[in-house]
Amino acid sequence: MTWIAAVTRLRARREPGVLVTVATVRGHAPRGAGAKLVVGQTETWGSIGGGNIEAVAIDRARQLNVEPDPQPELMEFALNDKVVGPHGVQCCGGAVSLLLEPLPVVQAVAVFGVGHVGLELARILARHNLDLHLIDTRSDMLTEERLGVLSDAVAQIHVHHTPLLPEEVLAELPPGAHVLIMTHDHAEDAALCDAALRTAGLGSIGLIGSAAKWVRFRKRLATEGGHDAATIDRIKTPIGMTEITGKEPATIAVSVAADLLRTFEQDRPGAVPDTVAEVPTAPAVREGVPRVREVPGVPGVRVRSGIR
Repeated sequence: MTWIAAVTRLRARREPGVLVTVATVRGHAPRGAGAKLVVGQTETWGSIGGGNIEAVAIDRARQLNVEPDPQPELMEFALNDKVVGPHGVQCCGGAVSLLLEPLPVVQAVAVFGVGHVGLELARILARHNLDLHLIDTRSDMLTEERLGVLSDAVAQIHVHHTPLLPEEVLAELPPGAHVLIMTHDHAEDAALCDAALRTAGLGSIGLIGSAAKWVRFRKRLATEGGHDAATIDRIKTPIGMTEITGKEPATIAVSVAADLLRTFEQDRPGAVPDTVAEVPTAPAVREGVPRVREVPGVPGVRVRSGIR
């Protein structure tokens, strides 16, 4: 399997991984620059030459896989008989550096309702590296011709035509998926709100509409749905940035997308809340300056983190 196919497989599984690349070679080494290895949680694909180099790289990649906010690293190996690694000696005589690039699980967004606003929103979100689910009960909203504007998307797009019960798609969404409800039918919106509150593991839930619409929905969710106030408060409405007040579909879409991207930033591990002043970082470890350290228990191997 090629490394591209392996990365694609991890993406489809929504499994984190690390792409290991032989960055530089000096002297003799098992593989040349550009050789690649993909490391998943339990599987690996490809090879960077086997032996101690590969085993140490796999160990470190598995550590990165479970870190909350892994960053790229450059590992440097000396290949001589004086360096005994945890997985044995590799005495080719040269030196090798490996670039470890984390492949985190991307955000997932589900847009229920691909009308005027929904399509404009899809066009914006499709330019980002995420899994984008587009759901509509109307087949004419999901034709290849209409969705052709998304043909150059960076996002992985999943189209769901659900003529009867669009809320059934909620159970198919990946954990942490952010849900935006903006269908053409208020009854459909209400059913989706109720179902979303009953679906475990979702990210944020947003509903498009007026204040009057939300008053009716909130009462219905409490009386007919049996949801308590704290549960109902999980639904954000209106969606978008309040500072942007235009009513054109493209303007609303920009507002909603910007607010969603802000949510992504706030969800990022280690993110600083808007209300807390960020503490200046010490010069020695400031953004963009690699940190070099020895790997404990691995003689002759150094790691440079903070690679950009």
